[in-house]
Amino acid sequence: MKALTWQGKRKVSVEEVPDPTILEHTDAIVKITSTAICGSDLHLYELFGPFIDAGDVLGHEAMGVVVEVGNAVTALKPGDRVVVPFNISCGHCFMCERGLQSQCETTQVTEYGSGGSLFGYTKLYGQVPGGQAEYLRVPLADYNHIKVGEDLPDQRFLFLSDILPTAWQGVQYARVPDGGTLAVMGLGPVGQFAARVGVHLGYRVLAVDPVLERREMASRHGVEAFDLTDDVVAQLRDLTEGRGADGVVDAVGMEAHGSPVVKATHAVMGALPSAAARPMMEHSGVDRLAAVYSSIDVVRRGGTVSLSGVYAGEADILPMKTLFDKQISVRMGQCNVKRWIDDLLPLVEDSSDPFGVMDLVTHEVPLVDAPAMYETFQKKEDGCIKVVLKP
Repeated sequence: MKALTWQGKRKVSVEEVPDPTILEHTDAIVKITSTAICGSDLHLYELFGPFIDAGDVLGHEAMGVVVEVGNAVTALKPGDRVVVPFNISCGHCFMCERGLQSQCETTQVTEYGSGGSLFGYTKLYGQVPGGQAEYLRVPLADYNHIKVGEDLPDQRFLFLSDILPTAWQGVQYARVPDGGTLAVMGLGPVGQFAARVGVHLGYRVLAVDPVLERREMASRHGVEAFDLTDDVVAQLRDLTEGRGADGVVDAVGMEAHGSPVVKATHAVMGALPSAAARPMMEHSGVDRLAAVYSSIDVVRRGGTVSLSGVYAGEADILPMKTLFDKQISVRMGQCNVKRWIDDLLPLVEDSSDPFGVMDLVTHEVPLVDAPAMYETFQKKEDGCIKVVLKP
C-alpha cells in the first residue's frame, strides 16, 4: 500500500509499504477514506526525530471502512464505517473506566514512562503505524472505533478522531462559569474548535492568533479574534473589566512564537544523532512557552488555564510566583477521545453543524501530495489551516 513515511527532519515521503495484517485476534483492518494532518504531526516533522525511525508511517486522524476483523472482534464487521480515535485504549482498565483513556494501563509505554499508545507517534507512544495510508491496523478494535452512519460526508465525522474532542476537553478543563469569558490562545484547528465550542456553550470567546486567515475564520463563528501584538493581553483584560478571562485554553503548544534560544535548541537537536539527542530532549527545556505565559497573564485571579497544545520539555521554567499569587488552576493532558464521544457525536450529526465542521478544511488533496502539504501547513502558507488527505 501507499503510506506517508517519516524520512528525516522536515522530510516525509509517500512510499510503498507492506499492507497491514491481523496480528492479534482483537485487531481490525480499516481501508482509509480520509485522514488529516494534525498540528502535532508538525512536531514529528520538526523536532521528534530522535524518537522516530526512517520509514515510520505517520498520522493519527483517520476514518474509513472495515475490511477485515480478527476472530475475537464482536463489535465490528466488514463494511462498517468507522472513525479511529488517536488513543489506543482497552476500555476496561482502571484508567479507562475513569475516563482517562489516554492513560490506558493496557497500552502504556512503560519503557519511556509514557501514557497510552498513539497511532503514528514515535517510540515514546508505542511506534504504532499511523493512518496517513491506504490501510490501518487497529488494535483492540472492539473499543478503538467510533461507528458512524452512511449518509453524511467524511468531513462531518473525521475530526472526532482527535481535534474536536481535544478542543472539547480543553474547554471543559478551563472551567468557565455559565455566561463567562473564555480566551483561546492560537487559532489552528484545535483552537478553532475550542473557540467554537465556547460559543456553543454560551461563553464570550476572545481568541488570539497572528495569522489573518485564522482570525477571519474564527470570526465567522461568533469569536472575537485579535492579532498577536505586544499589547494583546492588555486588550483582553480591558474587555473583561480589568480582571482577565475566567478560563484560557492554550491551543498552541511547544512551537509558540518567540524564544529564539529554544528555537536554536530545536535546531541543535535536529542535527545530532538520535542517541545524543534523546537525553537532551528528555531532560531539557525544549518548549517555547510564550503561549503559556500569555495564558497565565490573561486569566483572572482564581481562573483556570487549560493546556491543549502539546508540550515535551522536562525542565521548562514556569512563573510559579504568579501562578501561586493569582491562585491559578492548571489542567492539561492528552485528550481522552472516547470519554467525550457521546457528547459530540449527536452534535456533528446535527444538520445545523453547530461547530462548523464543514468550515475548517482549507486543503483536500490526494495522499501523494502529503509531503508538499506538510511544508505548506508548517509555514502557514496559502491560507492553510487544515489539510485532509484522500488515499
